[in-house]
Amino acid sequence: MDRNRTLILGAAGRDFHNFNVVYRDDPRYDVVGFTAAQIPNIADRRYPRELAGDLYPDGIPIFDERELDGLIRRLAVRQAVFSYSDVSYVHVMHRAAIANAAGADFVLLGPGQTMLKSRRPVIAVCAVRTGAGKSQTTRRVARLLRDRGLRAGIVRHPMPYGWRI
Repeated sequence: MDRNRTLILGAAGRDFHNFNVVYRDDPRYDVVGFTAAQIPNIADRRYPRELAGDLYPDGIPIFDERELDGLIRRLAVRQAVFSYSDVSYVHVMHRAAIANAAGADFVLLGPGQTMLKSRRPVIAVCAVRTGAGKSQTTRRVARLLRDRGLRAGIVRHPMPYGWRI
């Protein structure tokens, strides 16, 4: 089978989540890399094999997004998946233009593919940018629920901090 070579443009958050829920175990896709755009010092690392699954025994490399045009050409990428959210329309469409000019489709995944399903009530802690305090807020909400005798499950995407190639 000819797998669809995919590059996920990300910011070490939604990109990893989108990979986990859409691409991780789907043999139709070969995710050849992630791009680092916002969080410093994660380019040249790898999404670890333990999280990447059986299709990626060596993990998945993370590249600097400034190399987008060259990456698409060098890695023979067929689709570039935009997977971060706290940027302007102009920024998104600039990435789309680069991807298209380099020969790749530009993809935006919708909520039908990326939302987790739950049979329980859900509290979502969101923010418009990295570093806004989502983790601290989540810990506080979980503590308040626990203090009321409720059990809470916390779901968070994997983060690239603390691991190396």
